[in-house]
Amino acid sequence: MFFAVITLFPEMFEAIKAYGISGRAEKRDIVQVTCINPRDFATGNYKRVDERPFGGGPGMVMMAEPLSKAINHAKELAAQAGCVHAPVVYMSPQGKTLNEPAVQAFVQYDGLIVLCGRYEGVDERLIQKYVDQEWSIGDYVLSGGELPAMVLLDSIIRRLPNVMSDEQSAVQDSFVDGLLDCPQYTKPDHFEGLDVPEVLKSGHHANIEKWRFLQRYQRTLERRPELVEKVELTKQQKKWLKNLDT
Repeated sequence: MFFAVITLFPEMFEAIKAYGISGRAEKRDIVQVTCINPRDFATGNYKRVDERPFGGGPGMVMMAEPLSKAINHAKELAAQAGCVHAPVVYMSPQGKTLNEPAVQAFVQYDGLIVLCGRYEGVDERLIQKYVDQEWSIGDYVLSGGELPAMVLLDSIIRRLPNVMSDEQSAVQDSFVDGLLDCPQYTKPDHFEGLDVPEVLKSGHHANIEKWRFLQRYQRTLERRPELVEKVELTKQQKKWLKNLDT
């Protein structure tokens, strides 16, 4: 999958390109992450990419022209990489909140162009003309769009086929089926007066599956009750819950 990231700080994306699951995916050519600096498309001696906002007010606004040139260059690179559909995504506090269904939808694309804002944001005309989608990672403000963009890329890359060595691990992550993950344990059996639940050491896979589901359901009910209402339970899961109540 091809990613083009438009950012004033391309060095930040070494965290995605060189480390962990996403770094291994880059090395294996499963993904290609290319960073494009809009300053390379700015004019004048100072290569400015920001100006004071019309109407006054604090801060600066990223200018439309260098960003539009950077996006067009990204589209050319995407086409050269064979991308049929590479939408432009702007990471913005005004966007829809990123969630697991959205990530799974992104996995279906063959490319993505991600625009990272800075300062007070970008010229609205650029958004109107060039941006296909706006996404947020939460109801708070960061210094720029780079960290949200890295969150987006990491969440997509780990979902791509053949990226994770244990594909089942990704399938069982929190939110994949709408529930949070269950508690996890590893060696030793005893730690500071706390023991690993006996069922996890029993080797009885059906009982372990039941225990994990009930833990996931109860944890979601306690911590994120709004999620439980949307979960589609299997017949077996409904039976486990019914037996729990009786």
